[in-house]
Amino acid sequence: MAWIYLIIAGLLEIGWPIGLKIAGNIETRIIGTVIAITCITGSGIALWIAQKSIPMGTAYAVWTGIGAAGAFIVGILFYNDAITFWRTIGVLMIIAGVITLKLASQ
Repeated sequence: MAWIYLIIAGLLEIGWPIGLKIAGNIETRIIGTVIAITCITGSGIALWIAQKSIPMGTAYAVWTGIGAAGAFIVGILFYNDAITFWRTIGVLMIIAGVITLKLASQ
């Protein structure tokens, strides 16, 4: 169950940079700020619950890995961020690291 909370925490970690991006526009500043605060709060709570069973270093690395890779993908799909060979390799290495940490913790 702790890994489910950790995945939820990681997915919510993707939401706060999206909220900040939305808040960058004056017309959507309030909703963007609310999204960012809600996601970062939920993410922190879910991470806290996950760390009751998962070692802190593993939980933190997986949490940030999911957030970083997810934000990268959202940026490409919705915000026209550049997709280059080296950026893609970097994100694939993050994903490989997250998978390795999960496998090593069994």
